[in-house]
Amino acid sequence: MAEKLKEYPEIKPPEGSQFWKTGFFKELAPIDHENFWYIRCASLLRKIKKFGPIGVNKLRKYYGGKNRKGPGRHHSAKGSGKIIRVALQQLEKANLIVKQDKKGRIVSPEGTSLLERTAYAILRK
Repeated sequence: MAEKLKEYPEIKPPEGSQFWKTGFFKELAPIDHENFWYIRCASLLRKIKKFGPIGVNKLRKYYGGKNRKGPGRHHSAKGSGKIIRVALQQLEKANLIVKQDKKGRIVSPEGTSLLERTAYAILRK
């Protein structure tokens, strides 16, 4: 799916995104920063199709992790909202998702077609 998203001119990593961490609880930015943006966009598209209509806050919970501070208990932490927000805006520009009033985002018919064509091509292999 990430390879197909590379063909869309609207979807490209923002300037400086190779230095962004995916959450405050992480120590480093993603190592594979060339492909990370496309993989995250593909993952967001799939999650919106599966759980939509969905908003940024719920997606932050899905991309969250464990916040480990010292010897105490571990607590859950949310993922980076800016990465999710910018990726969703790019997917909207590419007409793969649409925003519903007060409900969140859903996959557009064009996005559904792309997901199903990709799944069919993988199934045929």
